[in-house]
Amino acid sequence: MHDTNPGLARLLGIMARLRDPDGGCPWDLKQDFSTIAPYTIEEAYEVADAIDRGDMAGLRDELGDLLLQVVFHAQMAREQGAFGFEDVATAIADKMVRRHPHVFGDVDVDDADAVKRNWEQIKQAERAAAGDTDTSALAGIARGLPEWQRAVKLQNRAARVGFDWPGALPVIDKLHEEIEEVRAEFAAVAADPDDAAAQDRLEEELGDLLFVAANLARHAKVDVGAALRRANHKFERRFRAMEAMADADGQTLAGQSLDAQDAYWNRAKQAERDA
Repeated sequence: MHDTNPGLARLLGIMARLRDPDGGCPWDLKQDFSTIAPYTIEEAYEVADAIDRGDMAGLRDELGDLLLQVVFHAQMAREQGAFGFEDVATAIADKMVRRHPHVFGDVDVDDADAVKRNWEQIKQAERAAAGDTDTSALAGIARGLPEWQRAVKLQNRAARVGFDWPGALPVIDKLHEEIEEVRAEFAAVAADPDDAAAQDRLEEELGDLLFVAANLARHAKVDVGAALRRANHKFERRFRAMEAMADADGQTLAGQSLDAQDAYWNRAKQAERDA
């Protein structure tokens, strides 16, 4: 049925069987593109997590889960007569050849930065050929991206036309400015919790603060997602250590004062330093 390797052919056959109205899986049959999309995003993050942990066996499994998402979407599209998995593979193969003329054509490039510039020019030409009339430097940035990732892409695009801070230090100054604006709006909300306008301003200022923080990471050449994952892992590790310490003391964290909980947090931090 599919001119491809046995493993992939088997996976495609399994998905077709799961989606078969005659004896297929009731759960799989109920799904559509919108219900599967969140799983697709989740699996991409689990791939990133396996990479972050250096877990190659886990990465193999997570890549399989991500591939399943592609196969699932392609099967649903095939059922609608839109396209199939082979069309997806052909389209990306054609795109990769088209966007790498320095490999598959006669274009010369000097370095990776030149490759990126050429890639963006080709993408812009592709959008124009498809009838996209948006000529903004910000054109083509997907709205479905995680907002932190979209913020960095917006900042990078603006930087290409020169709209950027000259370095990290001015961004740090801006970060302090945004913190003070957030502090002011917190005070306004605290003074009148029912003030919807103040709550709206607080949300806006917090957004500005996060946007500037993402910009600072960009200037520092730090991946925002990787940095936040690292912070999440650290918090989880220390919090679990706090729970273990409390349990060893015959206690639970719940119901203890914040000072007592902070003491456990500091012990967990010190234990990491001593390890």
